Amino acid sequence: MNDIRRTILWVIFGFSMVLLWDQWQIYNGHKATFFPGQSANVDAAASIAGAKPAASDASVPASVTGASTALPASSAAVADDGAPSAPSERFTVNTDVLSLRFDTQGGTLVGSEFLKYGDTLDHAKRFVLLDDSKDRIYLAQSGVVSGAVPGAFPTHKTPMAVSGARELKDDAQSLQIRFESADVGGIKLVKTYTLKRGSYAVGVSHALTNTTGAAIAPQLYVQLVRDGNKPPGESSFYSTFTGPAVYTEAQKYQKVEFADIKKKSATYEKQSTTGYVAMVQHYFASAWILPEGMSRTISLDPVELGGGLPDCCYRAAMVAPLEAIAPGTTRTVETTFFVGPQEEKMLEALAPGLELVKDYGWLTILAKPLYFLLDYIHSVIQNWGWAIVGLVLLLKIAFYWLNAKAYSSMAKMKAVGPKITEMRERLKDNPQQMQQEMMRIYREEKVNPMGGCFPIMVQIPVFIALYWVLLSSVEMRNAPWMGWIHDLSAPDPYYILPVIMTLTTMLQTALNPAPPDPLQAKMMWFMPLAFSVMFFFFPSGLVVYWITNNVLSIAQQWLINTRMGVPPQFNLPSFK
Repeated sequence: MNDIRRTILWVIFGFSMVLLWDQWQIYNGHKATFFPGQSANVDAAASIAGAKPAASDASVPASVTGASTALPASSAAVADDGAPSAPSERFTVNTDVLSLRFDTQGGTLVGSEFLKYGDTLDHAKRFVLLDDSKDRIYLAQSGVVSGAVPGAFPTHKTPMAVSGARELKDDAQSLQIRFESADVGGIKLVKTYTLKRGSYAVGVSHALTNTTGAAIAPQLYVQLVRDGNKPPGESSFYSTFTGPAVYTEAQKYQKVEFADIKKKSATYEKQSTTGYVAMVQHYFASAWILPEGMSRTISLDPVELGGGLPDCCYRAAMVAPLEAIAPGTTRTVETTFFVGPQEEKMLEALAPGLELVKDYGWLTILAKPLYFLLDYIHSVIQNWGWAIVGLVLLLKIAFYWLNAKAYSSMAKMKAVGPKITEMRERLKDNPQQMQQEMMRIYREEKVNPMGGCFPIMVQIPVFIALYWVLLSSVEMRNAPWMGWIHDLSAPDPYYILPVIMTLTTMLQTALNPAPPDPLQAKMMWFMPLAFSVMFFFFPSGLVVYWITNNVLSIAQQWLINTRMGVPPQFNLPSFK
């Protein structure tokens, strides 16, 4: 059993070291050694370092993959009809949870701040997601393009007249901002944003009026344009996904790496009548949602900025063909734009599958129940730190008998340890006889070498799922626990928790049966020490979870050893 357990642990340890080295390379600005796809965002960031034109002043030529319609370039210099565009105005609209910045050029969303979430690096500042500056590009755009009949219609470049309130009044539940275009190509577009109190979902109504004497069949497009950079301040010691995502009823949730889009090797469903496109990063997301049943073409494309900076931005778009609009009539399409934190219950209520932007990976089936249990405990305790402790305690109770079997097997192994050691010394020159004698001792003492391994392996997926729950939950941001821990999503500023975690890990290692081979016994101590180093850079919430798990495991192991008449003893290595 010891050999099998050591093999498993060494595989985990080796893979952890590979990941750690890879992330360290990226952190220092080098290309990844083992997983080069992870460094694509760093290369993109380097390509636009320094001053660059804002996205609204840049050319973004690209066409929808698989569609006959080319999406318009993002240029403020020339309007769609070829005439110089009027100067655009930018202004801010505030609700109780959102501060959105609009541009009258196309009625585009060019900035967003979350009033209840502090910045990653400076909690005194509000967190910014959408942005249009020399350092960041992240925009939400929509407009109208031609279908089978060529023509220029109002797009996100078209100057628009704006009206509506700029501040949500204390006695109001919603406000509206209305953008109206001139007649462009026979279509007049009125785009109305509806912001509601307490909501991160913005209703966006597109009213298209046919001003000509013939029917027109236009297409509505919605898109997100974002640079390929990782969010500022994100730790390099744990990896979270940043990039576009597509959801359809047929293919469900599909994440796409920026590097795959750049290489034009991305795979996702391109035609659907359901779903959304999104841009996802740690804790936050944005998404365009079209009405269910509306046919749409989905595209993810690299786009270019002006100034000779190729492929530094990416576009996630949906293009929906509309039925012919009769002369003098109006067709209205109600869409939803989400920009906010990945609060799971809120996302579930907005659209099917939207909660999946909070990505738990392949362990979603285990992670979702764990999150809801954690959320329930928090509703009772009202403290996320103690809720983590409570959840780990419940899991330990649920797995008590499995752990008891594992620790009982370890206790038996420890009891026969002296016999094994004496036998190995006596038969060290005869390996075959040594193996036979070892199996005889196991049979006589009724020790199952696999008895302590299998129960632990069964629990590993549950605790990995809990790891992703704690890493992905935006509720941990700026959430205090006690004393000096004011943010469970940030590392311990004084490294007290990582030190405690290291000590408990070493104590747990010392309580386990020592391998008969002295060299292996020494090597087994390096793994928990190396593993503990990473926890100095992990969020405090994750360290709290691991400490709690260690302490409860030590207590149970100590109790079982005592009951079995095997006095707890610390097997410290000799480094002579």
